[in-house]
Amino acid sequence: MLQITRPIVISCLLFISGCVSIPPEAPELSAELGKRISAIEKANITLLNRFFDQKRRDVDRFIEDEWTPAFAENVFSQPGVAAAWDHIVHTDNQHERLKFLTITGPKLQKKINQKRLELIQPLDELERRMEGQIREEYHQARSINSTLTSFLTSASEVAENRNRYLSMLDIEQSQLDNLLDQTDTVVSDLLRKASDGKDKYARADEFIQRIQDLKSSL
Repeated sequence: MLQITRPIVISCLLFISGCVSIPPEAPELSAELGKRISAIEKANITLLNRFFDQKRRDVDRFIEDEWTPAFAENVFSQPGVAAAWDHIVHTDNQHERLKFLTITGPKLQKKINQKRLELIQPLDELERRMEGQIREEYHQARSINSTLTSFLTSASEVAENRNRYLSMLDIEQSQLDNLLDQTDTVVSDLLRKASDGKDKYARADEFIQRIQDLKSSL
């Protein structure tokens, strides 16, 4: 599970606030800290993207293994299609077989692609929102560190502003972790074989609604 590491700005603030004087190396160390914050941000964005890549693969597996067979069965159970298919199966006319496949195949594939888009698009939007939130929070962390650097020449100023900066530095780790846990649960429920009487169509519709609800919580 993705872990949003709280930047060590907090530790730096607590440390320097207890010092009588600020060492001359402090500004350089603070600048290095800013680079590390950016590296941590990049790592967490990468983990987030990989998490959602896996969820998209899970959705593709649902489409391929469950939804498409159920959809095809529903289509071929319709009287007109069933009669045409029965005729094709029992005929040796290659032209008619090819015509049936070239007409029916693209229509079926179009419906399958539409359903995949319906399921994948909410995941994409949720990923973008979470990534934007992570980037914004790390941007705030870098801004705080930059401002802190400007105060490193005066221990009194650092101590005076310590509490204010600590309250500003608010990486929403628990919220983001909770969203990822919920996303994982929603996708797992989509893949779970129907044991509660819900068919594949109902599970797909419920999946879309639950992902939309997660997006709305951001």
